[in-house]
Amino acid sequence: MFYGLLDLPWWGYIVITLVFTHITIASVTIFLHRAQAHRALVLHPAISHFFRLWLWLTTGMETKAWAAIHRKHHAKCETAEDPHSPQVLGLPKVFWEGAELYRKEAKNKETLERYGQGTPDDWLERHIYTPYSGRGVLIMLAIDLILFGVPGLTICAIQMAWIPLFAAGVINGIGHYWGYRNFECEDAATNIVPWGILIGGEELHNNHHTYPTSAKLSVKWWEFDIGWLYIRILMALGLAKVKRVVPTPTIVAGKKQIDAEGLRALLSNRIQVMTTYSKSVILPLFRQETEKALPAERDLLEQVKPALIRANCLLDDAGRQSLENYLEKNRILQVVHQFGEQLKSIWNRTTDSQKELIDALQEWCQQAEATGIQKLKEFADYLKGYTTLQPA
Repeated sequence: MFYGLLDLPWWGYIVITLVFTHITIASVTIFLHRAQAHRALVLHPAISHFFRLWLWLTTGMETKAWAAIHRKHHAKCETAEDPHSPQVLGLPKVFWEGAELYRKEAKNKETLERYGQGTPDDWLERHIYTPYSGRGVLIMLAIDLILFGVPGLTICAIQMAWIPLFAAGVINGIGHYWGYRNFECEDAATNIVPWGILIGGEELHNNHHTYPTSAKLSVKWWEFDIGWLYIRILMALGLAKVKRVVPTPTIVAGKKQIDAEGLRALLSNRIQVMTTYSKSVILPLFRQETEKALPAERDLLEQVKPALIRANCLLDDAGRQSLENYLEKNRILQVVHQFGEQLKSIWNRTTDSQKELIDALQEWCQQAEATGIQKLKEFADYLKGYTTLQPA
């Protein structure tokens, strides 16, 4: 009985542990994150309940609390009200104490009431999963001991540590501190690696913060989201229905005016539009200026480069001051930076009418063309050609 009912070879326990922890990760990313917190897909009741049961057994997490805390994270990202921002609290705090930060916020009734709407509220949730959230873990421990004997203690311990380490520590910590960025969203979210396998696709965190309601987290052709693979399998079996994925624009060459259809597409995809502005206007002109600069000036240019493309809210005082000082000396980069800021201000005019926004964008295009800067003229043509977004 030392090895329980299933007397496995040593590698069998490793396989079981990896399978169990991977099911837990899949449950978090598909059910808690994409389906519950962001409503990006609808799951068949049987699949939905399997995920709820598995999470109750292996983590003790409550659906309402998890969804509420995550929604608050998006609403208050990188501010003092963010439950787990490494930019505010420091990376060591979030990485090593992420689970404690989660438990602390889960006790905040205001967070649960404000951000926890629409999560399961059936008999099981009210009478078992929520009031007895810790009982499931004890049941899972008993199951592990019966099936695997003493090694089951190790399996259960790893199961319990998996989410605090990888979700609370790696994603909430490293995913807002280190990695690459496809999009300059107004928070510090990064893609840790382009292959979202170990943490179910959650590694593609910058993509997610740019398109939080997308059921698919990969954006580039070379990125892989294993959570999306599982969703596609569920879709093929009739067990899931996707509501939203990352849209892609259709650019109509020769289109002379921004219309209502184009405005809707631009507004819903504004972060990608600004990323395109950085890549097609700012960076090419930056490279031209670097080539013309004296060797002594090139080091300064490289220091200023991140500030040219990052959101202002992510710059510290020193970064803003360095950028201002340099732009005073370089007219071309000063102009394109100002035009970028003007474009961002248009996106933020949430109380303007549709006509006022179209007029503002059309005026922006006319002024951009009048600068005589070819890259700005080309981008103005790009904006005017923007039309209906198609699902990726």
